[in-house]
Amino acid sequence: MILYNVTTKVDHSIALAWLQWIKKEHLPEVTATGCFLHARILKLTEVDETDGLTYAVQYEAESKALYNRYIEKYADELRRKAIEKWGNKTISFRTVMQVIE
Repeated sequence: MILYNVTTKVDHSIALAWLQWIKKEHLPEVTATGCFLHARILKLTEVDETDGLTYAVQYEAESKALYNRYIEKYADELRRKAIEKWGNKTISFRTVMQVIE
């Protein structure tokens, strides 16, 4: 199992709209690729929220091959759409982990 984690700092001015977009639009688009079994949204706590709220979105892929398929075929377009929509009001970083247990 592969866990693809996208952590995003979201400016306070768009936080509610961004959260609705991630739930209603972005997650359905990502999971519709067939590369991930499911996704979940987490809010980081005990972090400095001066510049915005921080969320982690975790996607579970059954295999590295499915994760690679997502990156090769879908990631660029979905990232482009997010940047066009939110501009510099968000900043994200991504990590990939292998689930051991």
